[in-house]
Amino acid sequence: MPGNERVSRLLKIIIQKPGNDACADCGAPDPSWGSCSLGVFICVQCSGIHRNIPDIGMKVKSLSLSRWEDQEVKFMAENGNELMKQKYEAFVPVYYYKPTHKDCQVLREQWIRAKYERKEFTGVGKKQTYEEGTRDGMLMKRGRDNGQFLNRRFVLSEREGTLKYFTKYDAKEPKAVIKVDSINAAFQPEKIGNPNGLQITYLKDYNTRNIFLYHDNGKEIVDWFNSIRAIQLHYLKVAFPGANDAELMPKLTRNFLKEGYMEKTGPRHTEGFKKRWFTLDHRRLMYYKDPLDAFAKGEAFLGHQDHGYRASPGLPAGTHCNGAWQHGITIVTPERSFLFTCETEAEQQDWLKHFNDVISIQMSPQEYSMEAMFRHKH
Repeated sequence: MPGNERVSRLLKIIIQKPGNDACADCGAPDPSWGSCSLGVFICVQCSGIHRNIPDIGMKVKSLSLSRWEDQEVKFMAENGNELMKQKYEAFVPVYYYKPTHKDCQVLREQWIRAKYERKEFTGVGKKQTYEEGTRDGMLMKRGRDNGQFLNRRFVLSEREGTLKYFTKYDAKEPKAVIKVDSINAAFQPEKIGNPNGLQITYLKDYNTRNIFLYHDNGKEIVDWFNSIRAIQLHYLKVAFPGANDAELMPKLTRNFLKEGYMEKTGPRHTEGFKKRWFTLDHRRLMYYKDPLDAFAKGEAFLGHQDHGYRASPGLPAGTHCNGAWQHGITIVTPERSFLFTCETEAEQQDWLKHFNDVISIQMSPQEYSMEAMFRHKH
């Protein structure tokens, strides 16, 4: 049997070992690359990040296209994803966001660099920058009215439980004080138009407010993100003393379930259909004139199906649909019905799947109080 065929067969056997069938860094299935300097199997996207890191990038090889030496194959067999995880992820803080293959480049790159280049999680008792309880620095923030990004000073404090921002570095009074337990932070590179774009969403007087940020340095923005998560977990542990980490983790920052354009009509269903940008944040469906608006034009709460919430395809008979889009969705709530149209059937089906997933989940006590607040507000 020629050498290369034998090597290929050996690699196929090694990759079947537990843990080797998913990328060591982002969990993508069926990794097609290997790092002979680390002994881990990785996906093609993560292999590109590995290649750019001097200490570890030298020996990244395709499992099917590259020529492998016998000692490299032996090294992969002796190490592998599970063993290296025990070494490089030994002390990952519980709140630290471990990206998946669906996450953006900056999150994945900084996770890989934190693990192998900076070795942040190998030693017990290493003091991480995002564990200091306070963070103070400059971030680029999008202006609410003019859309320009300007340098603003941000201060995060565990003691006060707040994130503040100041229009000038030496300003005495903050422009805004945001309670850290009301924050959601989500990376939005496409929407913000910057690879390190971060959207911070919070409640202000029962209204959702968005601010859009970035920093030129990827490590800096990911450190801010994990610092927010660290402080949020501290506050949740105080608020829910009986809860364990697994119950609290989903309450930290989360990606939106879905975003995109639909057309909608008004409460009387006689108004024209207008194109709006929609964001589904678990039970809250918000709509905006523009994806980068500071405030939502309106929002709907999606409760549980046993309480009169329903989402179905199509529009009620007799609805005058003057918009360009024909694929309708009707959401029924105890207060009113919302009518939307989507550009394609695929979009309609995807939105419906998300709506029905949410409506079928039992509500938590916090969500009942949010529903009551919604009814009071609307």
